[in-house]
Amino acid sequence: MTTYGTILVVDDNPAIQTALKICLNGIFDRIIPLSAPDSILPTLQQECVDIVLLDMNFHLGMTSGQEGLFWLRSIHKLHPDLPIVLITAFADVKLAVRALKEGAADFITKPWDNDELLHVLRDALERNNDIVPLARVESDHVRRVVEKCHGNISRAAELLGITRQTLYAKIRRP
Repeated sequence: MTTYGTILVVDDNPAIQTALKICLNGIFDRIIPLSAPDSILPTLQQECVDIVLLDMNFHLGMTSGQEGLFWLRSIHKLHPDLPIVLITAFADVKLAVRALKEGAADFITKPWDNDELLHVLRDALERNNDIVPLARVESDHVRRVVEKCHGNISRAAELLGITRQTLYAKIRRP
């Protein structure tokens, strides 16, 4: 069976932490449980973490998910490539879409299905491990700049810091 490195599980409910440890045991080499979100950033500075499973509400009576979105943004500022899967009991489509737009790798609702949770975590890790060839990154970037400039090649070349001729060559390259 393949194991997937280290997961940081952040949830203030001890019963949820226990259930997640049981579910994830054997799938991950290491499970780091945290009950307080303010421990996330110091933990990430000290530990090599492959993925984060982050609850979205930490204070009694909070159901908006704003805390989870705050911590999602905070983590991504310092660790932009770290996949973060959000989990919450108070989910709606609007919150899920917002979480994904803000950079979450995926979104799970409580109570969760163990197989679905494992599938989501594996997919997030595998997507994160995909290496994109530099030529594709460059061509995607060039295409976006040209689109942003509404096809104005001179302006696009200026923004990219290259000559028009170099830009034409990059556009023609397959």
